[in-house]
Amino acid sequence: MPKMKTKSSAKKRFTITGSGKIKRKHAFKSHILTKKSTKQKRNLTHSGLVHKADESNIKQQLCMK
Repeated sequence: MPKMKTKSSAKKRFTITGSGKIKRKHAFKSHILTKKSTKQKRNLTHSGLVHKADESNIKQQLCMK
């Protein structure tokens, strides 16, 4: 059996925290920022956590399952 490969897209987008949760960045902050309010842009800056329902799929992509 060949080794399982990690999905490169998932490897670039997600990181695992010390407690085992998956950290992610918010979308919609790369371009077309003139129409977005300052408050919205500021809130998109902070990283968030992946929802519990999606964790298993991402862990599988990262070969952690």
